[in-house]
Formats: sequence, structure tokens, C-alpha cells
Amino acid sequence: MVRPYTMKGHKRKKKSEEDKYDKEGEEEEEVAEEQPDGFDEKDDQGQEEEAVHEMEGIPIGPSDRNTKKPGVIFVLEKASLEVAKVGKNYQILNSDDHANFLKRNNKNPGDYRPDIVHQALLSILDSPLTKAGRLRAVYVKTEKSVLFEVKPHVRLPRTYKRFSGIMLQLLQKLSITAAGKREKLLRVIKNPVTQYLPVNSKKIGFSYSSEKLVKMRNHVATISDDMDLVFVVGAMAHGKIETDYTDDLVAISGYPMSAARCIARICEALEDKWGIL
Repeated sequence: MVRPYTMKGHKRKKKSEEDKYDKEGEEEEEVAEEQPDGFDEKDDQGQEEEAVHEMEGIPIGPSDRNTKKPGVIFVLEKASLEVAKVGKNYQILNSDDHANFLKRNNKNPGDYRPDIVHQALLSILDSPLTKAGRLRAVYVKTEKSVLFEVKPHVRLPRTYKRFSGIMLQLLQKLSITAAGKREKLLRVIKNPVTQYLPVNSKKIGFSYSSEKLVKMRNHVATISDDMDLVFVVGAMAHGKIETDYTDDLVAISGYPMSAARCIARICEALEDKWGIL
């Protein structure tokens, strides 16, 4: 006996809705994992909830943002964050994953080290100096002269793969918002960086090649407690920074150091100066 047509159609409709639900669930999970960017043009509540899932990896970290005491700004120069289409997808080029691609394009794989800026940013954002609210801003300038701002209270991913995905979206979409909020935690801004620096600040650059070797604790002790400080550090594998806006260029070790280690010394010296434990 053949079943009535209406019953058969009813079951087919129910199955179709379940498949659609499962498909949408899979798409949402994929977006939450691979698309950590918010969309500023979304207005309704449903779209805002979608943005929360997308921005799950960019929360806001704890910090005392209401302090009015003098602060610190870091500028990371010559960061290796170059976007290229590898195969079917756009990626941030790095020496580990794209060595063959770089060689085929007559580029030195050793120059493509985005992990350096990742480590440098973690060193800044994880410091007690930042959590005490004394970090004003971080500016990163890439090798291609793209300038972007990193807010002091952002919590960047700990893993390089996740960080690389966020940097890719930042350079493509120009900003990334906070989880569940409209605040832009990372955003591409116009050059030059000097227009964002305090007028009466002390700007210090760091280079191993500098003839002025100083002990960082002693050096910052001579600077007035009422003055904002700007530290310019190279975020590249080799070479030195070349800027025209620094007041001083110093070396803080007789040996070459990574950007992250240099930043750690700077933060420790300032924490001692300002009594931050």
C-alpha cells in the first residue's frame, strides 16, 4: 500500500529543515574558528551575536585604563607581515611554511619572520607595566610601510597560527573589533606615526649597532617622571631601524638580542622606576 503523498512530503520537509540546521551549525563553527573579525556595519541584534562568535579569540584583557600618570608607547618598526596568495588562499608569509614559495619568487625566506612581531607584542602586553595601565599604545609599522595600532588592553592569541590569521584579516579588512563590542582593538591608520605621539615625549630608539651602550635601569632613571616615553624597537630578523623622529639611539646590551628580550628589559627598568610589582 502506497503512503499518502502529504505524509511523504511532510517527512521530506522535516528532513530538509534538519539538514539545513546542521549545515548552518557547521558554518557558524567554521566562522568562529577562522574568522576572528567583527563587522562594523552590522546593526541588528542577530548580526551582533554573530560578531561575538567571530571575535571569540579577541577578548579584552584586564588593565587599569583610568590612570592619569605618564605612560609608555612602543613603536615596532619593519615588522614582517606580508600578505600573498599561496595556492588558493591568502596568507601571511613566513619562512617555515612558505620557504619554497619565497625561493620561487626570488625572495630570501630568512627575511619573512612574522613570529618576531608576535613575540614582541606578547612581551609588551603581558608585562606588569601594561596591566598597571602605563602603556598608552602600541604602533606596528610593516616592511611595506603599513601602520596599525594595537590597543593596550587587547588579548592577542598565544599561538602563532591564530595570530597569523588575525593579522591577515586586519590587513585585509583594516580593523578588528572586540568580542561583543564595537571597540576597535586593532586598526590600520595613516602614516606617519609621529602624529600619534605625545608632543613633549622622550623618543628612544634601540639598536645593537649604536655606539651608546647604556644600562636601561640607569638610563630611564635620568628621565623625568612627568614625561611620556616612546620606545622604538625593530621587529625584523636582521638590520637596524632608520627613523628621523627619535631623540636618542642606544644599545642596552653588548650582544644582539631579540625584540622580545629587548622589550622585556625596557619594561623591567620602567617597573623598577615606577614601583610596579
